[in-house]
Amino acid sequence: MDEAKRAALTARLPHGTRITGMSLLSGGAIQQNWALNVDIHGQPAQWVLRTDSAATLTHSRPRGEEFALLKAAFAAGVAVPEPLLLCNDTSVIGAPFFIMRRVHGTAAGHLLVRSETLGGGREAAVAALGRELARIHSVKTALPFLTPHPPIAPMLRFVADMRAHLDATRTPRPVLEWGLRYLERAAPAAADIVLCHNDFRTGNLMLNAQGVTGVLDWEFAAFGDRHEDLGWFCARCWRFGSKHEAGGIGSRAALYAGYTAESGHPVDDAQVRLWEIAATIRWAVIAISQAERHLSGAEENLELALTGHIVPELERDILRATT
Repeated sequence: MDEAKRAALTARLPHGTRITGMSLLSGGAIQQNWALNVDIHGQPAQWVLRTDSAATLTHSRPRGEEFALLKAAFAAGVAVPEPLLLCNDTSVIGAPFFIMRRVHGTAAGHLLVRSETLGGGREAAVAALGRELARIHSVKTALPFLTPHPPIAPMLRFVADMRAHLDATRTPRPVLEWGLRYLERAAPAAADIVLCHNDFRTGNLMLNAQGVTGVLDWEFAAFGDRHEDLGWFCARCWRFGSKHEAGGIGSRAALYAGYTAESGHPVDDAQVRLWEIAATIRWAVIAISQAERHLSGAEENLELALTGHIVPELERDILRATT
């Protein structure tokens, strides 16, 4: 971020706040996250500024909506960074942004799945994550930008959305279409509708030695089936090669127990496994879209280009789960 943008940003901060350090954080393939060290009337603090990358996914929520979701989750007791400031004025740094308090811990998936101690140990960690997910599903705050009651069952809505995305791509994907047809035939007629994080997975969850310190990246949140979030977390594609089925961290039993203890709702394992197939299809569609960001020239980036190459592996997982 150049000096002109930094000066414009400082002018929008609360009176007496001075930026003493600023650096781009790693990760964030869709959004940019900047670490801010600030001095507030002589007191140091650590914040994070979140803003758009050069090219974003069409189904990613704008920063103002993500900020509102973060506020609702924080008020419900979810372990999220405290939201501090929203700015929709694009003249400041070139895109809308918000600022939140920085939380500390480990979020890197390849580290979390190898650790025996983070979060208090594997089973304690996934039980705590189950409780966090239950708190998310308990959020009742009015969020006008969300459709409160999907017109069709969540699984059927998912199938229709994914088909629309595939229809817009340049390459036929028969395995993904096969998986969607499988889900269409197995879809339950109805579901208990809750607020879903929709990206609750290893890599977006920050843990320290004691427990969960942050549930990050709320840009895909929407109302849906509670089993959708559980399936996304348990999907093989988010286990980072680990044998542990709950996010690569621990057991399904501990995850389900933590969720049920906090929510009072028993988990239907069969429904979770259907949503795992859906998660694999969804990640494949996102990977295709990520690669397209590079191929279109909008954002030339090796990581985005390579993301498209994981699709065959995901297609293999879909075939294994449906045949």
